Amino acid sequence: MTERAMKIVRFGVTERVEHFLLLLSFTILAITGLVQKFSENPLSLSIIRLLGGIETTRSIHHLSAIVLSLLSIFHLFYVGYKIYVLKRPLSMLPSMKDVQDAWTLFKYNLGLSAQRPLMDRYNFGEKIEYWAVVWGTLVMAISGYMLWNPVLTTRILPGEVIPAAKMAHGYEAILAVLSILIWHVWHVHVKHFNKSMFTGEIDLAEMEEEHALELQRIQQGVWPPPLPPAQERWRRALLYTPMAGLLATFILIGAYYIFTEHTAITTLPPAPVQEVYQPIRPPGLPTATPAPENVPSIPREVRLDRPTAMPIRSHPMDEARSDCLACHGIFTYIDPAPIDHADYEPEGCISCHANNREVSKR
Repeated sequence: MTERAMKIVRFGVTERVEHFLLLLSFTILAITGLVQKFSENPLSLSIIRLLGGIETTRSIHHLSAIVLSLLSIFHLFYVGYKIYVLKRPLSMLPSMKDVQDAWTLFKYNLGLSAQRPLMDRYNFGEKIEYWAVVWGTLVMAISGYMLWNPVLTTRILPGEVIPAAKMAHGYEAILAVLSILIWHVWHVHVKHFNKSMFTGEIDLAEMEEEHALELQRIQQGVWPPPLPPAQERWRRALLYTPMAGLLATFILIGAYYIFTEHTAITTLPPAPVQEVYQPIRPPGLPTATPAPENVPSIPREVRLDRPTAMPIRSHPMDEARSDCLACHGIFTYIDPAPIDHADYEPEGCISCHANNREVSKR
């Protein structure tokens, strides 16, 4: 094995497990969230059906959000452990050197400089991506909780925050997915496949290119910074662990209350479709029906029994025409009934209006 093929340990098991859970939860959140935002797209409908319906899709989305939230809480305490107990420097904080490194790399890529910038443990590109993840997680967590529990949210804030949260949640999701597909994929998988978050080790050549200053400290034996075991145990056992455990307990209790608050509005099943009679042309005001021509006179006994009832002459009364008001209602266009018939029931029509067959028999 040549010297250029040497491997340098860069990440431990904890960082790799964190990265895997972040990768898994983010991917599931992206898929289950975007299919809800673009729910009318045929591909989205297929994915929703594949996942078991919209309610199952939302449940998976919420479960992944809980995993990401708990992972963020753990990351906060783990960073505190490395800073306070292990005495690691705040290597993710931006500095003026990052601006200088970006400018030097820009000139190097244009051929205006022969020297690449000597970058530290995390270069300016990795810092930008890290803080973008922090900012995006905060926006998505706050806006997502508002959408998850709109009733509880509007007890404190005005109702206008719900559509605002929906817009922020959706567009931040699109921005995050595009950032991963363009920025992260290019720098980590296309330009050179950095496998350190999966194997924990990085090639020496890639280390020289991306993290030359850290490599110098490793070769000098000053990184990671040494810490006496007794001092580490004292900081960890007597100070950090009790304080962090107490704070984590309060945070987890609050998280449990947030995640179990049942004020979310569920999706209602669609109402059954009913066939409703619709006239061919818009209804108008009731008008007097002209008397038909060549109609035999009504017998006197019929006129005496029903002085105001008009017998049915145009068609026989049969089973298919049992609902008289479907055609002869007040606002229909086929022989509309008078306005004073507004409260009449369909069953009462034939009690006054005789069928023409009955009239002919008389």
